[in-house]
Amino acid sequence: MERSRLPLNALRAFEAAARHLNVTRAGLELRVSQAAVSHQIKLLEDQLGAPLFRRLPRGLALTDEGAALAPMLGDALDRMAATLDRFASGRLREIVNVGVVGTFATGWLLPRLPAFAALHPDVDLRIMTNNNRVDLAGEGLDLAIRYGDGAWHGTDALPILDAPLTPLCAAGIARRLTAPGDLGRETLLRSYRPDQWTLWFEAAGIATPPIRGPIFDASPTMAAAAAGGAGVALLPARLFEQDLASGRLIQPFDIGVDAGRYWLTQLKSRPETAAMARVRAWLQQAA
Repeated sequence: MERSRLPLNALRAFEAAARHLNVTRAGLELRVSQAAVSHQIKLLEDQLGAPLFRRLPRGLALTDEGAALAPMLGDALDRMAATLDRFASGRLREIVNVGVVGTFATGWLLPRLPAFAALHPDVDLRIMTNNNRVDLAGEGLDLAIRYGDGAWHGTDALPILDAPLTPLCAAGIARRLTAPGDLGRETLLRSYRPDQWTLWFEAAGIATPPIRGPIFDASPTMAAAAAGGAGVALLPARLFEQDLASGRLIQPFDIGVDAGRYWLTQLKSRPETAAMARVRAWLQQAA
């Protein structure tokens, strides 16, 4: 059917009646009379040459033809409504879906979101946190901020923040630590990257002691355990500045090791939109 011949009012009436399975409720939603809804549905059925409803004593039931049409029409109307909702102050609001490793989200990004919104009021960031395992294509992400060495297959990676790892712990434990070797007597909290403590002890110039302690798959959880006195965590101090400022966490040694950094990544096959470019430029400047 040509677009110019699409019976838009009849399609809206049918879609509302198909959702409610009730002509009266459809009329209330559309702010027209029950008779007007019934008239529009009859016009659509005549144009299609097929019945869309079976009239029952109490309400309606979709025919096979109606059941085939209703979900497609509902999806089309939802997508039109979502696009129209993206207009603000006469401008189209652009959406950027960003996957963010949880540590970076809580320690750096979230406190800076008001600044981004002030600079880019027409860009909506949709933020989905993860524990550094992300599938850009499978999760429908435009961008992903992740920690590592920048080598991810099929992606372009832009370094945005260095984050050297350093021991952090509760004040009670910190008072027992006067030299790096004292860590050998403490519980050392670990991430799923088993070599990080070894790298730190190498940077401190001492042999790695036997490492015992629980393993965490997320740095914020490990930081919470350290703050509670469960042991010493190896964490990026730059992303726990609020905890350090409040005294919830203490950095006993001024020794850091570069085991990776935070990168902004996107699929090589994904064309960059103007909004994606603005997010990238802001991250480069703000970090």
